[in-house]
Amino acid sequence: MCYMKAAALFTLASGLAVVALVSGVRAQQPAVPQIPFDSNVDFFKLPDDIHFGETSGVAVNSKGHVFVFSRGSTVGPAFGAAAAQVLEFDANGKYLKEVGKGLYAWSYAHTVRVDKNDNLWAIDKGSDMVVRFNTKGRVDLVFGRKKEASDEAEPWTRVTPPRPPTDGQFRQPTDVTWDPAGNIFISDGYINARVAKYDANGDWVKSFGEPGAGPGQLNTPHSIASDAKGDIYVADRGNRRIQVFNGDGVLQRQITIDIPVPADAKPWMGATPTASAATSQAGSPWAICITPATNGATQYLYSSDAFPGRIYKLTLDGKVVGMLGKSGRQPKQFGWIHEIACPSENELYVAEILNWRVQKLTLRPAK
Repeated sequence: MCYMKAAALFTLASGLAVVALVSGVRAQQPAVPQIPFDSNVDFFKLPDDIHFGETSGVAVNSKGHVFVFSRGSTVGPAFGAAAAQVLEFDANGKYLKEVGKGLYAWSYAHTVRVDKNDNLWAIDKGSDMVVRFNTKGRVDLVFGRKKEASDEAEPWTRVTPPRPPTDGQFRQPTDVTWDPAGNIFISDGYINARVAKYDANGDWVKSFGEPGAGPGQLNTPHSIASDAKGDIYVADRGNRRIQVFNGDGVLQRQITIDIPVPADAKPWMGATPTASAATSQAGSPWAICITPATNGATQYLYSSDAFPGRIYKLTLDGKVVGMLGKSGRQPKQFGWIHEIACPSENELYVAEILNWRVQKLTLRPAK
């Protein structure tokens, strides 16, 4: 009940402006062009004894090295197995090494990111931990703590009303980003439904967001990114929208993607999603990525959905300017894109859960 009251007060204060802006974004979306693109499904050269599992994360550093977070090296029973492995490749897709082999944080891979200093960050949903590797591949920052093996450890469960979050701990975190000052923002995640903010030294600052569907509330914040101004974009997957906050957690605007689904669209598996399945609806953001502002370049926001399996290219104010792909198993088709790396406007790496691969995409938009 308190969430609903808070949402109502927020709406009275500033919700009308948000609704007006969201409505404006929708009105600006007539026919959206398909972006021609090439796909390389054989870019990564793995040794004979290493295989991708569900590839949940992908990131690129300043040298062009690509890091893939894969649920490939499993330990334990079929259910509840540990499944997390970071593999590093050079700019040509040649396998280099495994990062953090046997790490205490490894449980269930979710995403990886690279910061401006080429530190690698891994977000593990299963252990409730986020770790930072320095450029030598050593852990130098740790966030969160997994349940002790000496206890009767069980995964976090969802209850109604939700348990209050604890500062400095997570319940199934999903992603991380940074503002220009180096402040750290962690999307936390499947259960706590909030964003945790730390300063550049790793000290706790605050959290914002809470479970719900009102403005500023969150339902599975699944991916997070930031722009050159320091605004924080949260893929509010369960509410089928992207919410944009400033660095203090104040809601700035909401973005929804409302592009008609082709009549012949097919899901990768199962029946066509219904309106009640928000996570699987068209436009529901699973992964987001913002291109760098290198040399004053215009930044674009990329977002992917599970059905009909498209990638959308948007301006930062939420206008969809192009889209590509569909669900499927063939090259140029996608099976639940879980993370996108976008080192430039027309170069993307997409990690797919269901197809056990990462495709390197080269976009060729009309000039």
